[in-house]
Amino acid sequence: MSASKPREFTGRHMLLVTCTFFGVIISVNLVMAISASRTWTGLVVQNSYVESQRFDDKHNRIRAQVEAGWRFATSYEDGKLVFRASDADGAVLPLEQVSAFIHRPVGGHDDQTLPLTPSESGYAAAVALPSGVWDVIVTTGETSLGPIEFERRVTVP
Repeated sequence: MSASKPREFTGRHMLLVTCTFFGVIISVNLVMAISASRTWTGLVVQNSYVESQRFDDKHNRIRAQVEAGWRFATSYEDGKLVFRASDADGAVLPLEQVSAFIHRPVGGHDDQTLPLTPSESGYAAAVALPSGVWDVIVTTGETSLGPIEFERRVTVP
C-alpha cells in the first residue's frame, strides 16, 4: 500500500478563499443596489416637514367625519371606478370637485387622475385598469366637515 501525502493548505489557498468570499459579497451587493435603484424611488411625499404640519389637521378632520357617521368605499366594477360616500342615515353625500388619483403601490408608473361624476351608485369614472393592485386616493372639495381624503387599495382581477 502506498501512503498518500495530504495536501497542504498554503497561503495561495487562503488568498483564493478570501478573494472568492469577498467577490461573492460584492457581487450580491451590486446586484441588490442596481435592482433597488431601478424599481422604486422611495419618494412618498415631496416635503416631509410640510406633511407633518398637516397631519394634525387631517387627523382631526377624519375623526369628525367618522364621528358624524360618514362612510366611504371605493371599488372597481365593470370598467368603472366607483366612490361611495354616505352619511349616518345611508344617504349619498352631496360632494363637489370629486377626483381620484390612481397609481400602482410600487413603481411610480401608470399614474392617473380622474374626475368623478355623480352616478346612481355614488361618484364614478370610466377607466380601463389592467389587472393587479392599485391604490386609489379620492379627494373632494370643502364639505361641512372639511375636504374628504380617502385612500383605499383596490385589486383588479
